[in-house]
Amino acid sequence: MQAHRRQTLWLAALIHRLSGLLLAIFLPIHFLVLGLAIESEAKLENFLRWTENPLVKFAEMGLVFLLTVHLLGGARLLVLENFPWRVWQKLFATIAVGISALIAFGFLFRVM
Repeated sequence: MQAHRRQTLWLAALIHRLSGLLLAIFLPIHFLVLGLAIESEAKLENFLRWTENPLVKFAEMGLVFLLTVHLLGGARLLVLENFPWRVWQKLFATIAVGISALIAFGFLFRVM
């Protein structure tokens, strides 16, 4: 692995890009489910029953994690682009991932 790819901020940028990509993949699925609500109440009800599956709950936790990571990564980029560079920003990138994980696990424990 190249030296720059082991730096925390490079990893934070990679995570931000990957979370954006995964959220973009999720969005059409979300729209299809919303379409079920318009199409038929019975189809939506069947889908909502399926979402009670523990694996779906775990996937929802992943979605909350992706949303939080992407939000905090975007905030990190705003700071990088609009304020002078500081070395301690690496620490905040690491903290952002930790906060994202805590929020996602908190969501999982709440819905399980």
